[in-house]
Amino acid sequence: MSAVPEAIRLEIPATLPPRDFSAVERTQLRERIKQQLRAEDAVLVAHYYTDPDLQELAEETGGCVSDSLEMARFGNRHPASTVIVAGVRFMGETAKILNPEKRVLMPTLQAECSLDLGCPADQFAAFCDAHPDRTVIVYANTSAAVKARADWVVTSSIAVDVVEYLSERGEKLIWAPDRNLGRYIQEKTDADMLLWNGTCVVHDEFKAKALAQSKAMYPDAAVLVHPESPESVIALADAVGSTSQLINAAKTLPHKQLIVATDGGIFYKMQQAAPDKEFIIAPTAGAGGSCRSCAHCPWMRMNALDNLAAVFTEPGHEITVDPAVIPGALQSLQRMLDFAQQRGVRSVGRA
Repeated sequence: MSAVPEAIRLEIPATLPPRDFSAVERTQLRERIKQQLRAEDAVLVAHYYTDPDLQELAEETGGCVSDSLEMARFGNRHPASTVIVAGVRFMGETAKILNPEKRVLMPTLQAECSLDLGCPADQFAAFCDAHPDRTVIVYANTSAAVKARADWVVTSSIAVDVVEYLSERGEKLIWAPDRNLGRYIQEKTDADMLLWNGTCVVHDEFKAKALAQSKAMYPDAAVLVHPESPESVIALADAVGSTSQLINAAKTLPHKQLIVATDGGIFYKMQQAAPDKEFIIAPTAGAGGSCRSCAHCPWMRMNALDNLAAVFTEPGHEITVDPAVIPGALQSLQRMLDFAQQRGVRSVGRA
């Protein structure tokens, strides 16, 4: 097997427009969901990239809006017996890994992730077996089976710290699945890393030329970029970081205009953090070009009020994880959590 695997071709679903509920329908669905949460001893956790309706509802009902790992950890700390995860499948799996005794439901089990799909467990295991001398680090955006094959699971805000620590110990590494984030970490740490050839369908579409044109249009704006973006886009950034780090940058930077290169769903929390600022989505296609995601994850868009309202009344919403996989995946996650605690890292939030 080659040192750098070929990228896996994926079928990307069309990005859905936001559900067009009437005011009456929206109110009825929201009230129905609130009643169900109380009746079923359930808590709603929503990712930053989901529809603002879901983020707002999670906050109003005592749940949380956060990155994938904090969603799972919140579900673990919360006394509710059922955790509803508005996000994509690997997030539901992570919640189940950290909360195996709880029921974990999702608005739709069809919500996938291009990074997860682009790193099949069997092919990844074969790649790791071909390089047995290397420590295996995987991003949180992976399946439970891939996490179980890894030595470490990391999130974007702690990945540099973990890789630097392992590199200083003389360890050679395998990184999966996001090649852009892997390249960014490699440049920061000078670590010896073999990179799996995966990308995020949203972040990989941001274009440096078009972003430079946006900077010319808004010369006083700061540029916020997620490290899953291409190297040429990261080079134009004023701040690079995970979702939670970008929200903090939006709050603390002095600029009144911010060009944001991540999923547009993050604007809900950014506007809460900095209500006096203007947010501009970074372009995902050059002049005359087209985009597959248009800065919105097509799978995140599958989460909506109507299928959230159906989680308790229709079959096919419960996440399960092979019990044989959970111990290995949990061990890899726990290594990161223990490392963060020992190093005093405040946030280990995902992308």
